[in-house]
Amino acid sequence: MNYSEKVNKMHCVAQGVKHENAPIPEEGKWVNAKEIKDISGLTHGIGWCAPQQGACKLTLNIKNGIIEEALVETIGCSGMTHSAAMAGEILPGKTILEALNTDLVCDAINTAMRELFLQIVYGRSQSAFSEDGLSIGSGLDDLGKGTRSQVGTIYTTKAKGPRYLELAEGYITDIGLDENNEIIGYKYVNLGKMMENIKKGMEPMEAIEAAAGKYGRFDEAVKVIDPREE
Repeated sequence: MNYSEKVNKMHCVAQGVKHENAPIPEEGKWVNAKEIKDISGLTHGIGWCAPQQGACKLTLNIKNGIIEEALVETIGCSGMTHSAAMAGEILPGKTILEALNTDLVCDAINTAMRELFLQIVYGRSQSAFSEDGLSIGSGLDDLGKGTRSQVGTIYTTKAKGPRYLELAEGYITDIGLDENNEIIGYKYVNLGKMMENIKKGMEPMEAIEAAAGKYGRFDEAVKVIDPREE
C-alpha cells in the first residue's frame, strides 16, 4: 500500500477505543455483520427502468450471504418479463454482492436488486425477527393459491369513468352498477384456480364457473357491464 510523503512524515497517534459497527437484526438474532457471509434474511426490492414504463418486485431468500431462493415479478413491459426469466436463472447460488454487480438484463430488475441490497445489509428484512428465518419456499408461498402474482389493473377516463380489469381476486369479467351508475361490486375469475381445474380435466367453461366469485353488492346491481367491451 502506498502512502503520500506527507502522510509518511506524520506521527502515529493511537485510535483509542475500538468502535464496533452496529449489530443488525437477522433471523431472530443480532448480528455484527462484517462480511457478506454474515448476511441472512428474506426481503423484497422494488425497481423501475429509466423511462419508467415498467416495474419489478424482487424477492430473495438469503442464507449466509448466498441467494437460495428468488422470486421475480414484473409488470408493464413485455421485454422485462423475458429479462425476469433470465434473472431467475442468474440469481440462485450467487452472493448478494455478486448479484449486485451482475447485469440482471433489465434496468428495473437491477434497480430492484440495489434497493433490496440496501435494505438487507441494514437489517430491514421481512424475516429480521423470525427465529431461524423463513424456509426456502417462502417466496413461492407469497404467491398463494394458483401460484400467480397479485395484480391490480384499473383503467379510467374522465369521459367514461373507471373500469376494474384485474384485482387481487382475479380477472374481472363484469362490474355491477347501481342506479347512479356507480360501481358496487364485481364478478371475477381466479385464473390460477381456473388453470388448475383445466389441468385436472375439467371442461373450460365449467372450470371458469368453478373459479368464479363475486365481491361487494354485485347481486344488487341495477346494471352489469363488461369492463372491456362496454
